[in-house]
Formats: sequence, structure tokens, C-alpha cells
Amino acid sequence: MKRLEARDLKEMNLLKHYRIIRKWASRNNDLNDADLELLIYLDCMDLFTKHDFELGAYSYSWDNRRWNKLIQNKWVEVWRHRNRTTQKYNIYKVSFKAKTLIRRIYRIMLGGEDIPISPRRNKIMKGETYMDKVLKTSIKNVNNDKTR
Repeated sequence: MKRLEARDLKEMNLLKHYRIIRKWASRNNDLNDADLELLIYLDCMDLFTKHDFELGAYSYSWDNRRWNKLIQNKWVEVWRHRNRTTQKYNIYKVSFKAKTLIRRIYRIMLGGEDIPISPRRNKIMKGETYMDKVLKTSIKNVNNDKTR
């Protein structure tokens, strides 16, 4: 298998529209940017502990409710419960809901799927705020760019 080089990623234009895609995913799933990027980080780890989560969260803005919010909203779920004798701590995994969102982000980044433009499926397209109106134009540009 060929090893990917920096040039290969540049030729794929992989990160060309990352910011707009991230804003779309965050806004439509009631996540902030740090939560979404942390979910992507944890998805790469497959199984993790709360300590792994804390290590990954160091590079993001401080939010002491982030862990509980991700568990409560079913973005992270317990893979193996602790039993206080042989398993001293829970092991977690990113939920199916989060994996589906991350896969969809990858498909959009690679050009296999477009960002939805219907106001029913995309809150940004309602254009309620100035930022929504700016992102609305950017989303149309992303969808029209066939070289992504």
C-alpha cells in the first residue's frame, strides 16, 4: 500500500472546504467546533477511557461539562462497564450517531456528497443571522465546486 504524502493530500483538496463543512456539521447537530473535532479525534482511537478523553481535550477550550454533554446527548457511549473488581474503569466508544456524522463529513470533503441546501435539513439555509447568510453563500460555493 502506498504511503500518503503531503502532496497527495494537497492534490485531493481535502482541507479546502473543511471550515464550512465543520460549521455546517456543528450547527445542525448542536455541537460546538471543539466538540466535533474532539469526536473526530476519539473516533480515530476507536476505544478510549475518560483519561484519553481528558488528554485529547487539552488542546481545546475548557468546558467542564463537555464530557457529560457528549454522554447525555449520545455522542459517546459505554463499550464496557466497570465492575469494581477486574475492570477498574469504563471503556467508551464513539456512538453510531457520531460515526455516521463523521463519515458524512468525510464524504462531503471528498466530494461524494453535497451539503444539504433545504432549510428543513440545514438550519443555516434559513438565514436567520448574518453569519448564516454568509455561510449560505459559502455552502452553495462548496456544492458547486466539483474539484473537491
